[in-house]
Amino acid sequence: MDGRYQMEMRVGEGGMAYVYRAKDRQSGRTVAVKVLMSRLTGDQEAVARLRREAQVAMRLDHPNVCGILEWGEAGGMPYLVMPFLEGETLSRRETRHGPMPATLAVPFLRQLCRGLQHAHSAGILHRDLKPENVMLVTEDSGSEHAVVMDFGLAKESVAGPEVMKLTATGIVLGTPEFMSPEQIRGKPLDARSDIFALGVLGFEMLTGRLPFEGNTGQDTMLAHLTGQPMRLRQVNPELSARLERVIAQSMAHRADDRFASMQEFEEALDGTEETT
Repeated sequence: MDGRYQMEMRVGEGGMAYVYRAKDRQSGRTVAVKVLMSRLTGDQEAVARLRREAQVAMRLDHPNVCGILEWGEAGGMPYLVMPFLEGETLSRRETRHGPMPATLAVPFLRQLCRGLQHAHSAGILHRDLKPENVMLVTEDSGSEHAVVMDFGLAKESVAGPEVMKLTATGIVLGTPEFMSPEQIRGKPLDARSDIFALGVLGFEMLTGRLPFEGNTGQDTMLAHLTGQPMRLRQVNPELSARLERVIAQSMAHRADDRFASMQEFEEALDGTEETT
């Protein structure tokens, strides 16, 4: 790729792009290269979205966020280069092991809060938090930390007309199971929408179930708009009452009733892994 990146193997794919493990011949470093699918290379909006993902993520520098090293185009094929993270996605971990004990899940949630607070402080909302977009990265010591991936649907709080067109209010983008009521309605979003999504993600991590359930994506969105989420301790009574209250507040129907920031959410999670 571009005479620099030696592609080794495909390691993932999404709706728009493939991700490959590759060797950077200049530095000798192993990297991940995200390449737009060939059927989309002529789609100006898809190309613009990938370019904007690179522009957004290149502004981020935090241990709990996967940033972008470089953006390029080779033979008309757009690509972006990211650090290659050793580990597995949260979705794969959940599939293999089911619900996490609070002693594991709460520290991961707090790390995700810190990474997302960094993005929000830079004026960037994620808008598509879900287990597939969280990587559990293995460190040399054998311990793990959580990293937010894929800012493909990210939206800047202050953006130019081209960006606004790509992420226009009134167009529902995201994953139904994790979307806030205001995101489903196509209303203006702020950090509290990501807080809602992280609360849903935390509920699933801790219980193996979603707090709002439906047979289809449409049913799930309707449940988000009209229903009350399950309480955490309905599913797992061993979890602490404090943790139940914190997760419930993060998923409050009205944005004003949620935590005001990821920092506030993270501080509220402190010590909640203790069982009752």
